[in-house]
Formats: sequence, C-alpha cells, structure tokens
Amino acid sequence: MTNEQLPQTSPTVADVVAALDGLTGGRVTSSAGGDNPWAISKDSGIPGKAVTERPGLVWGSSDKPVRRLAVAMTITEHHIELAYASGVDAIVAHHPIADAASSGGVTLADYLSLYGVAVLECHEAFHGLHPGMAYLHGHRPFHVDPAYGGVHGLVVMVGRPLPGVTTIGDVLTRLDAGLERSLDRRILDDERAARQCAGLVDSATAPGMRVLAGDPDAPLGEVILHAFPHTGFGEKQLSQLLAEYPAISTVIFSISAAAADSPVVTSAAGRGLNVLVGSTHASEIFENGLPLAFGLSALLPDVDVVLFRDRVVSIPINSVGTGALREYGHVMAQEHLLPRAEAVRAGAAATTAAATPLSNSEQAS
Repeated sequence: MTNEQLPQTSPTVADVVAALDGLTGGRVTSSAGGDNPWAISKDSGIPGKAVTERPGLVWGSSDKPVRRLAVAMTITEHHIELAYASGVDAIVAHHPIADAASSGGVTLADYLSLYGVAVLECHEAFHGLHPGMAYLHGHRPFHVDPAYGGVHGLVVMVGRPLPGVTTIGDVLTRLDAGLERSLDRRILDDERAARQCAGLVDSATAPGMRVLAGDPDAPLGEVILHAFPHTGFGEKQLSQLLAEYPAISTVIFSISAAAADSPVVTSAAGRGLNVLVGSTHASEIFENGLPLAFGLSALLPDVDVVLFRDRVVSIPINSVGTGALREYGHVMAQEHLLPRAEAVRAGAAATTAAATPLSNSEQAS
C-alpha cells in the first residue's frame, strides 16, 4: 500500500512524536526553560565533526501517515534502503543523526526525501528511563546518573544483585541467556558453513563477555557499579564513585569494554574489586531499542512496529563471494588503483631527489 492509499485516519508522525514525548516523560517536546535541555551538542574537537542531537522529529512532515515504524540504533544508508524496501514510513533512531554520516555520504534531506522516510531520534533523552540494562546484567539499581559529573552521556548505575545472582559467573550466564546469544552463534555457524569460511566473525558474537579481574566463582558482593568506558568513564570517575559508595565490590563495563591493562581496570583490580565486561553495542538494540519499540507499539496500536537490528560481518577478502566478486575486486585494484599509487610514489621519489643537495663527490663527477 502506498502512502497515497493510506486512510486519512492513519496515525501520523506527529502521533509518533507525542508517543516519544510521553514515554520519555516530556523530554522530547517540552521543557521548563524554553530550550530543550536534552538537545545536546557533542564535539570532541575534530574539525567539522561536531553534531547536535535533537530529541523528536529530525526530518519529515509531521502530518505524514505512519503505518509501519522502525526502531533502530544508528542510522546509515542501509537502514534508509531497508525502510523503503520494506514499507517503513518512519524510523526512530536511538543515536543522533547527522548529514552524510547517517545517509551514505550525501545530505539527509536528499536521501530521505527520495523515499519519503521520516526520521526521529531520541538518545540522551531516553537514557535512564528504565532499568533494563541493569536487569539483564543481574542487578537492581538504586542510583542512576545519566550525566555523572555534569557530563551528558556519562551514565553510571549503582545497584544490588538480584536474587539468585551471587557470583560473577552468574552475571555472564544470565546475560548470555537473556540476550539469547545462542541464536546468534547458530546464525554465525550457518553463515560460516554457507560461505565455507571458518574465519568469518560478526559483531553479534565476537565482542565476548569476560572477566577482567577476579574469579568467575567469586561472590559479587553487596553493591555493583555499572559503567560504560566509551562515555569517558575512567579512573577518576571510579575513585569518585568508590568514595561515594564504599561498599562497591564489583564493576561491570558494558556497551563498550576496557582493556585488562587499562588504568581503570588495574586500579579496580588493585583495590580488590571484581571487574567484568558484559554486553556490547551490538545488543543495545535489544536492551534499549526493544523496550522503546514495545512502548511505541502500545501507544500506537494501529502502527506496525519493527526492529532494525545491525549485524556487521568480517570476511577475509580471499573468502568474499565464490570467485567472481574476488576477481572483480582484484582487477579494479590492479588496473585502476595500484597504478595511481605507483605514480604517486614515483612522483614523491622524484621530488625528494630534486630537493636533496648533491654531495661534493657527486658535484665533482
């Protein structure tokens, strides 16, 4: 059914915005001071790469009918193409959306207008609204700060173990079962067999849950600190939280991981704390996306809500395809790219030689 054939009573993008505003407790469209405090700019100082996230409608008409709605983590051209091909009218993304980065290197307006897909985002405005991340990792938070130390996005949780979760190993077992990782492993095994490539790995299974300090059978203790290294969490924040909550005995890192020899891990281990790595960004579409999707479905019962799940696959180049694709890649590189590289190298060598002063013996000869 095309958009032109949709009944006039169909829910609209405005209804999706209102549903998001309700689910976030008013963080999308309302604020006390006029400017929405959840519209946050992110800038690491890389020239031209700053972005501002604006919870709510990013692109599209508010009166556009919506019969199928997708919830995604990070939009790319893959999501836009999938939306168009599968009849999705609007996408709600968790992460902020940016020109080119989210649209195949071109402007969002051109790409999204081509297919008539509306896009909404809800990132920091969605953080801290439910305890799902903690629940899956086996603890109940009694303190959640989505902007620890005043830094938006630096989320920390402090909680106590759920009944039946008593050791580090229990956390990893619970997480493996709760995220149904056995299904991902079966899918990976099937693709390896189909491609006849044992070296194939994917983002759903490769970043493994593991213990960085402590023993799997060690007790979790009374209080758990749950943090996310990619948000800027480090040794400074660890020390501050241990001063605030001295009963902390276990540190869980999830979404991203710290290295075993990183300062924050060695500091925690030196204090006798257990440290483990839990889930990764590959599963956040379940941890955060799925509750959001079910919430939107409940508020918009006439809308078909789907989940866009990312799975990135790493394939050794000599195992890509069954022969024709590899030959194509090899020919294009050999006939068009490598000659350019050789010309650049030759030119650089000539320039260097011309700029190098001759020695006395060379001048004499």
